[in-house]
Amino acid sequence: MIDNSGHEQDETRSDDADGRIATDGGVDTDADVDYLEAEVNLLKPSTPFMRDHLKQVWAGFIAWVILTWGPVTATYLAPEVMTQPIPVLNFPAHYFSVAFLAPTSSLVLAYLYSRSRDKLDEKYGIDHSTAAVESQDDVDADAAATDGGESR
Repeated sequence: MIDNSGHEQDETRSDDADGRIATDGGVDTDADVDYLEAEVNLLKPSTPFMRDHLKQVWAGFIAWVILTWGPVTATYLAPEVMTQPIPVLNFPAHYFSVAFLAPTSSLVLAYLYSRSRDKLDEKYGIDHSTAAVESQDDVDADAAATDGGESR
């Protein structure tokens, strides 16, 4: 891995044509960044995409912890309230929240994460499609090998 933690002043630093100082692996918001090839550091994200994605991951994780472990914790802390039947469904509150709310909320959170990740990929121009195949003279574009080998 490349060590980008040093920020010593260098007498031979290079400036680009605009007079801006070349970066040492930090964030350069004006340049085209290959977001899929950049170094990943969860504690100090190196690109705007990674910072935004990390915000989504943490928000989803916190929501998941609250929705999944909240009913269990509430039942432990206040059993007399959580074991009483809910007036509409006539089930105990802890049963309904653990058996229905937690799994359903996990599915909803997964859906919301996938939608927000698609929007984030769209925002930063990341394309995950593998449908683009360059055609060559001797290889038919429709006959691409599916096992990674060459098609004949």
